[in-house]
Amino acid sequence: MKIKGVVKKLLGDGLVVAEGEKWSKVRKLANHAFYAENLKDMVPAMIASVEAMLEKWRLYEGKEIDVFQEFRFLTSEVISRTAFGSSYLEGKDIFEMLTKLGFIVGRNAEKIRLPGIEKIFRSKDDIESDKIEQSLRNSILAIIKKREDKVMTGETDNFGSDFLGSLLKVRHDSVKKNRISVDDVIDECKVFYIAGHETTSSLLSWTSLLLAINTDWQEKARKEVLELFGKENPTSEGLARLKTVTMVINEALRLYSPVPSLVRRAKGKVNLGKYEFPKNIELHIPQLALHRNPEIWGEDAHLFKPERFAEGVAKATKNNPMAYLPFGSGPRTCVGLNFATNEVKIALLMILQRYKFTLSPNYVHFPLVVLTVCPQHGVQIMLEPVGV
Repeated sequence: MKIKGVVKKLLGDGLVVAEGEKWSKVRKLANHAFYAENLKDMVPAMIASVEAMLEKWRLYEGKEIDVFQEFRFLTSEVISRTAFGSSYLEGKDIFEMLTKLGFIVGRNAEKIRLPGIEKIFRSKDDIESDKIEQSLRNSILAIIKKREDKVMTGETDNFGSDFLGSLLKVRHDSVKKNRISVDDVIDECKVFYIAGHETTSSLLSWTSLLLAINTDWQEKARKEVLELFGKENPTSEGLARLKTVTMVINEALRLYSPVPSLVRRAKGKVNLGKYEFPKNIELHIPQLALHRNPEIWGEDAHLFKPERFAEGVAKATKNNPMAYLPFGSGPRTCVGLNFATNEVKIALLMILQRYKFTLSPNYVHFPLVVLTVCPQHGVQIMLEPVGV
């Protein structure tokens, strides 16, 4: 997919937009970073991040809390700890800059630009995005240099096993043709920050909203969690046994898929049904429309009914793999889907262990697309400790 302008500053040439040989190389790197064993090693950091969030929630017991903002902080912390070996405070500036760039992208997404016009007439957004991009680059470079310096000075003998470590190993590969540039490392870091932060915080927010409204399903999910874990922290093995929670998450992904559409470019002339498309045309595949299509899901497609997924995704979609695409499909399926679902499961079950929650009367329903489908006015819920 060819990108330019502000979107180029946000994503660079990272995994989301890379093509051909470059895509193959960075995809292999990402696959390695998210191997099952590596994901298992990330669970303690996810738990620690959720525990820190829930410790703050004690101040809001019996009160209203905006979980959208809470989950933005949480997912930032999880990415910083698991992928880059730093705390949220160290990565805070990066997240703020990416958020600002994201809003600029949203403001300019539908604007038509004449080729080359930005070189002559530069808008306020063009100038601001240039400054943010440079600051973003400098901040990520500082994290990279800190990691490289530890190896160069002998403080440690490897670059680490996290996402950044995997990238740096290839950057310093003994075989020159296998190496990637520092710009490649920066682009992949930006993509991971965005993909792991925006999508997961949105999914957690919408899932919480649906459970706050549908308290019968909240109770079913809590019952399963308490039967499996009691009041103990989850284990990676236990996460795989969560059936009801998984059904709830799948249904939330159907109704509020964080990414509203996929973009694919035709490599050659292609026929889809009665339509013929020429080479290089971009096709937008609207997941939200597919996920709410009554012909696939029934006349109640607009309703929250996790029981659709009681026998798995294949049965729910009548074995139509294109009917449900929350993480894409094919070779470019989201590489971090297991990372994201693990994080969402851990956060939800630890909340359910401690709190019952209902929707605040102050909540205003306004889904908005800013990189992902997010609640423009937040998601306000009322917290009540379990057992009170």
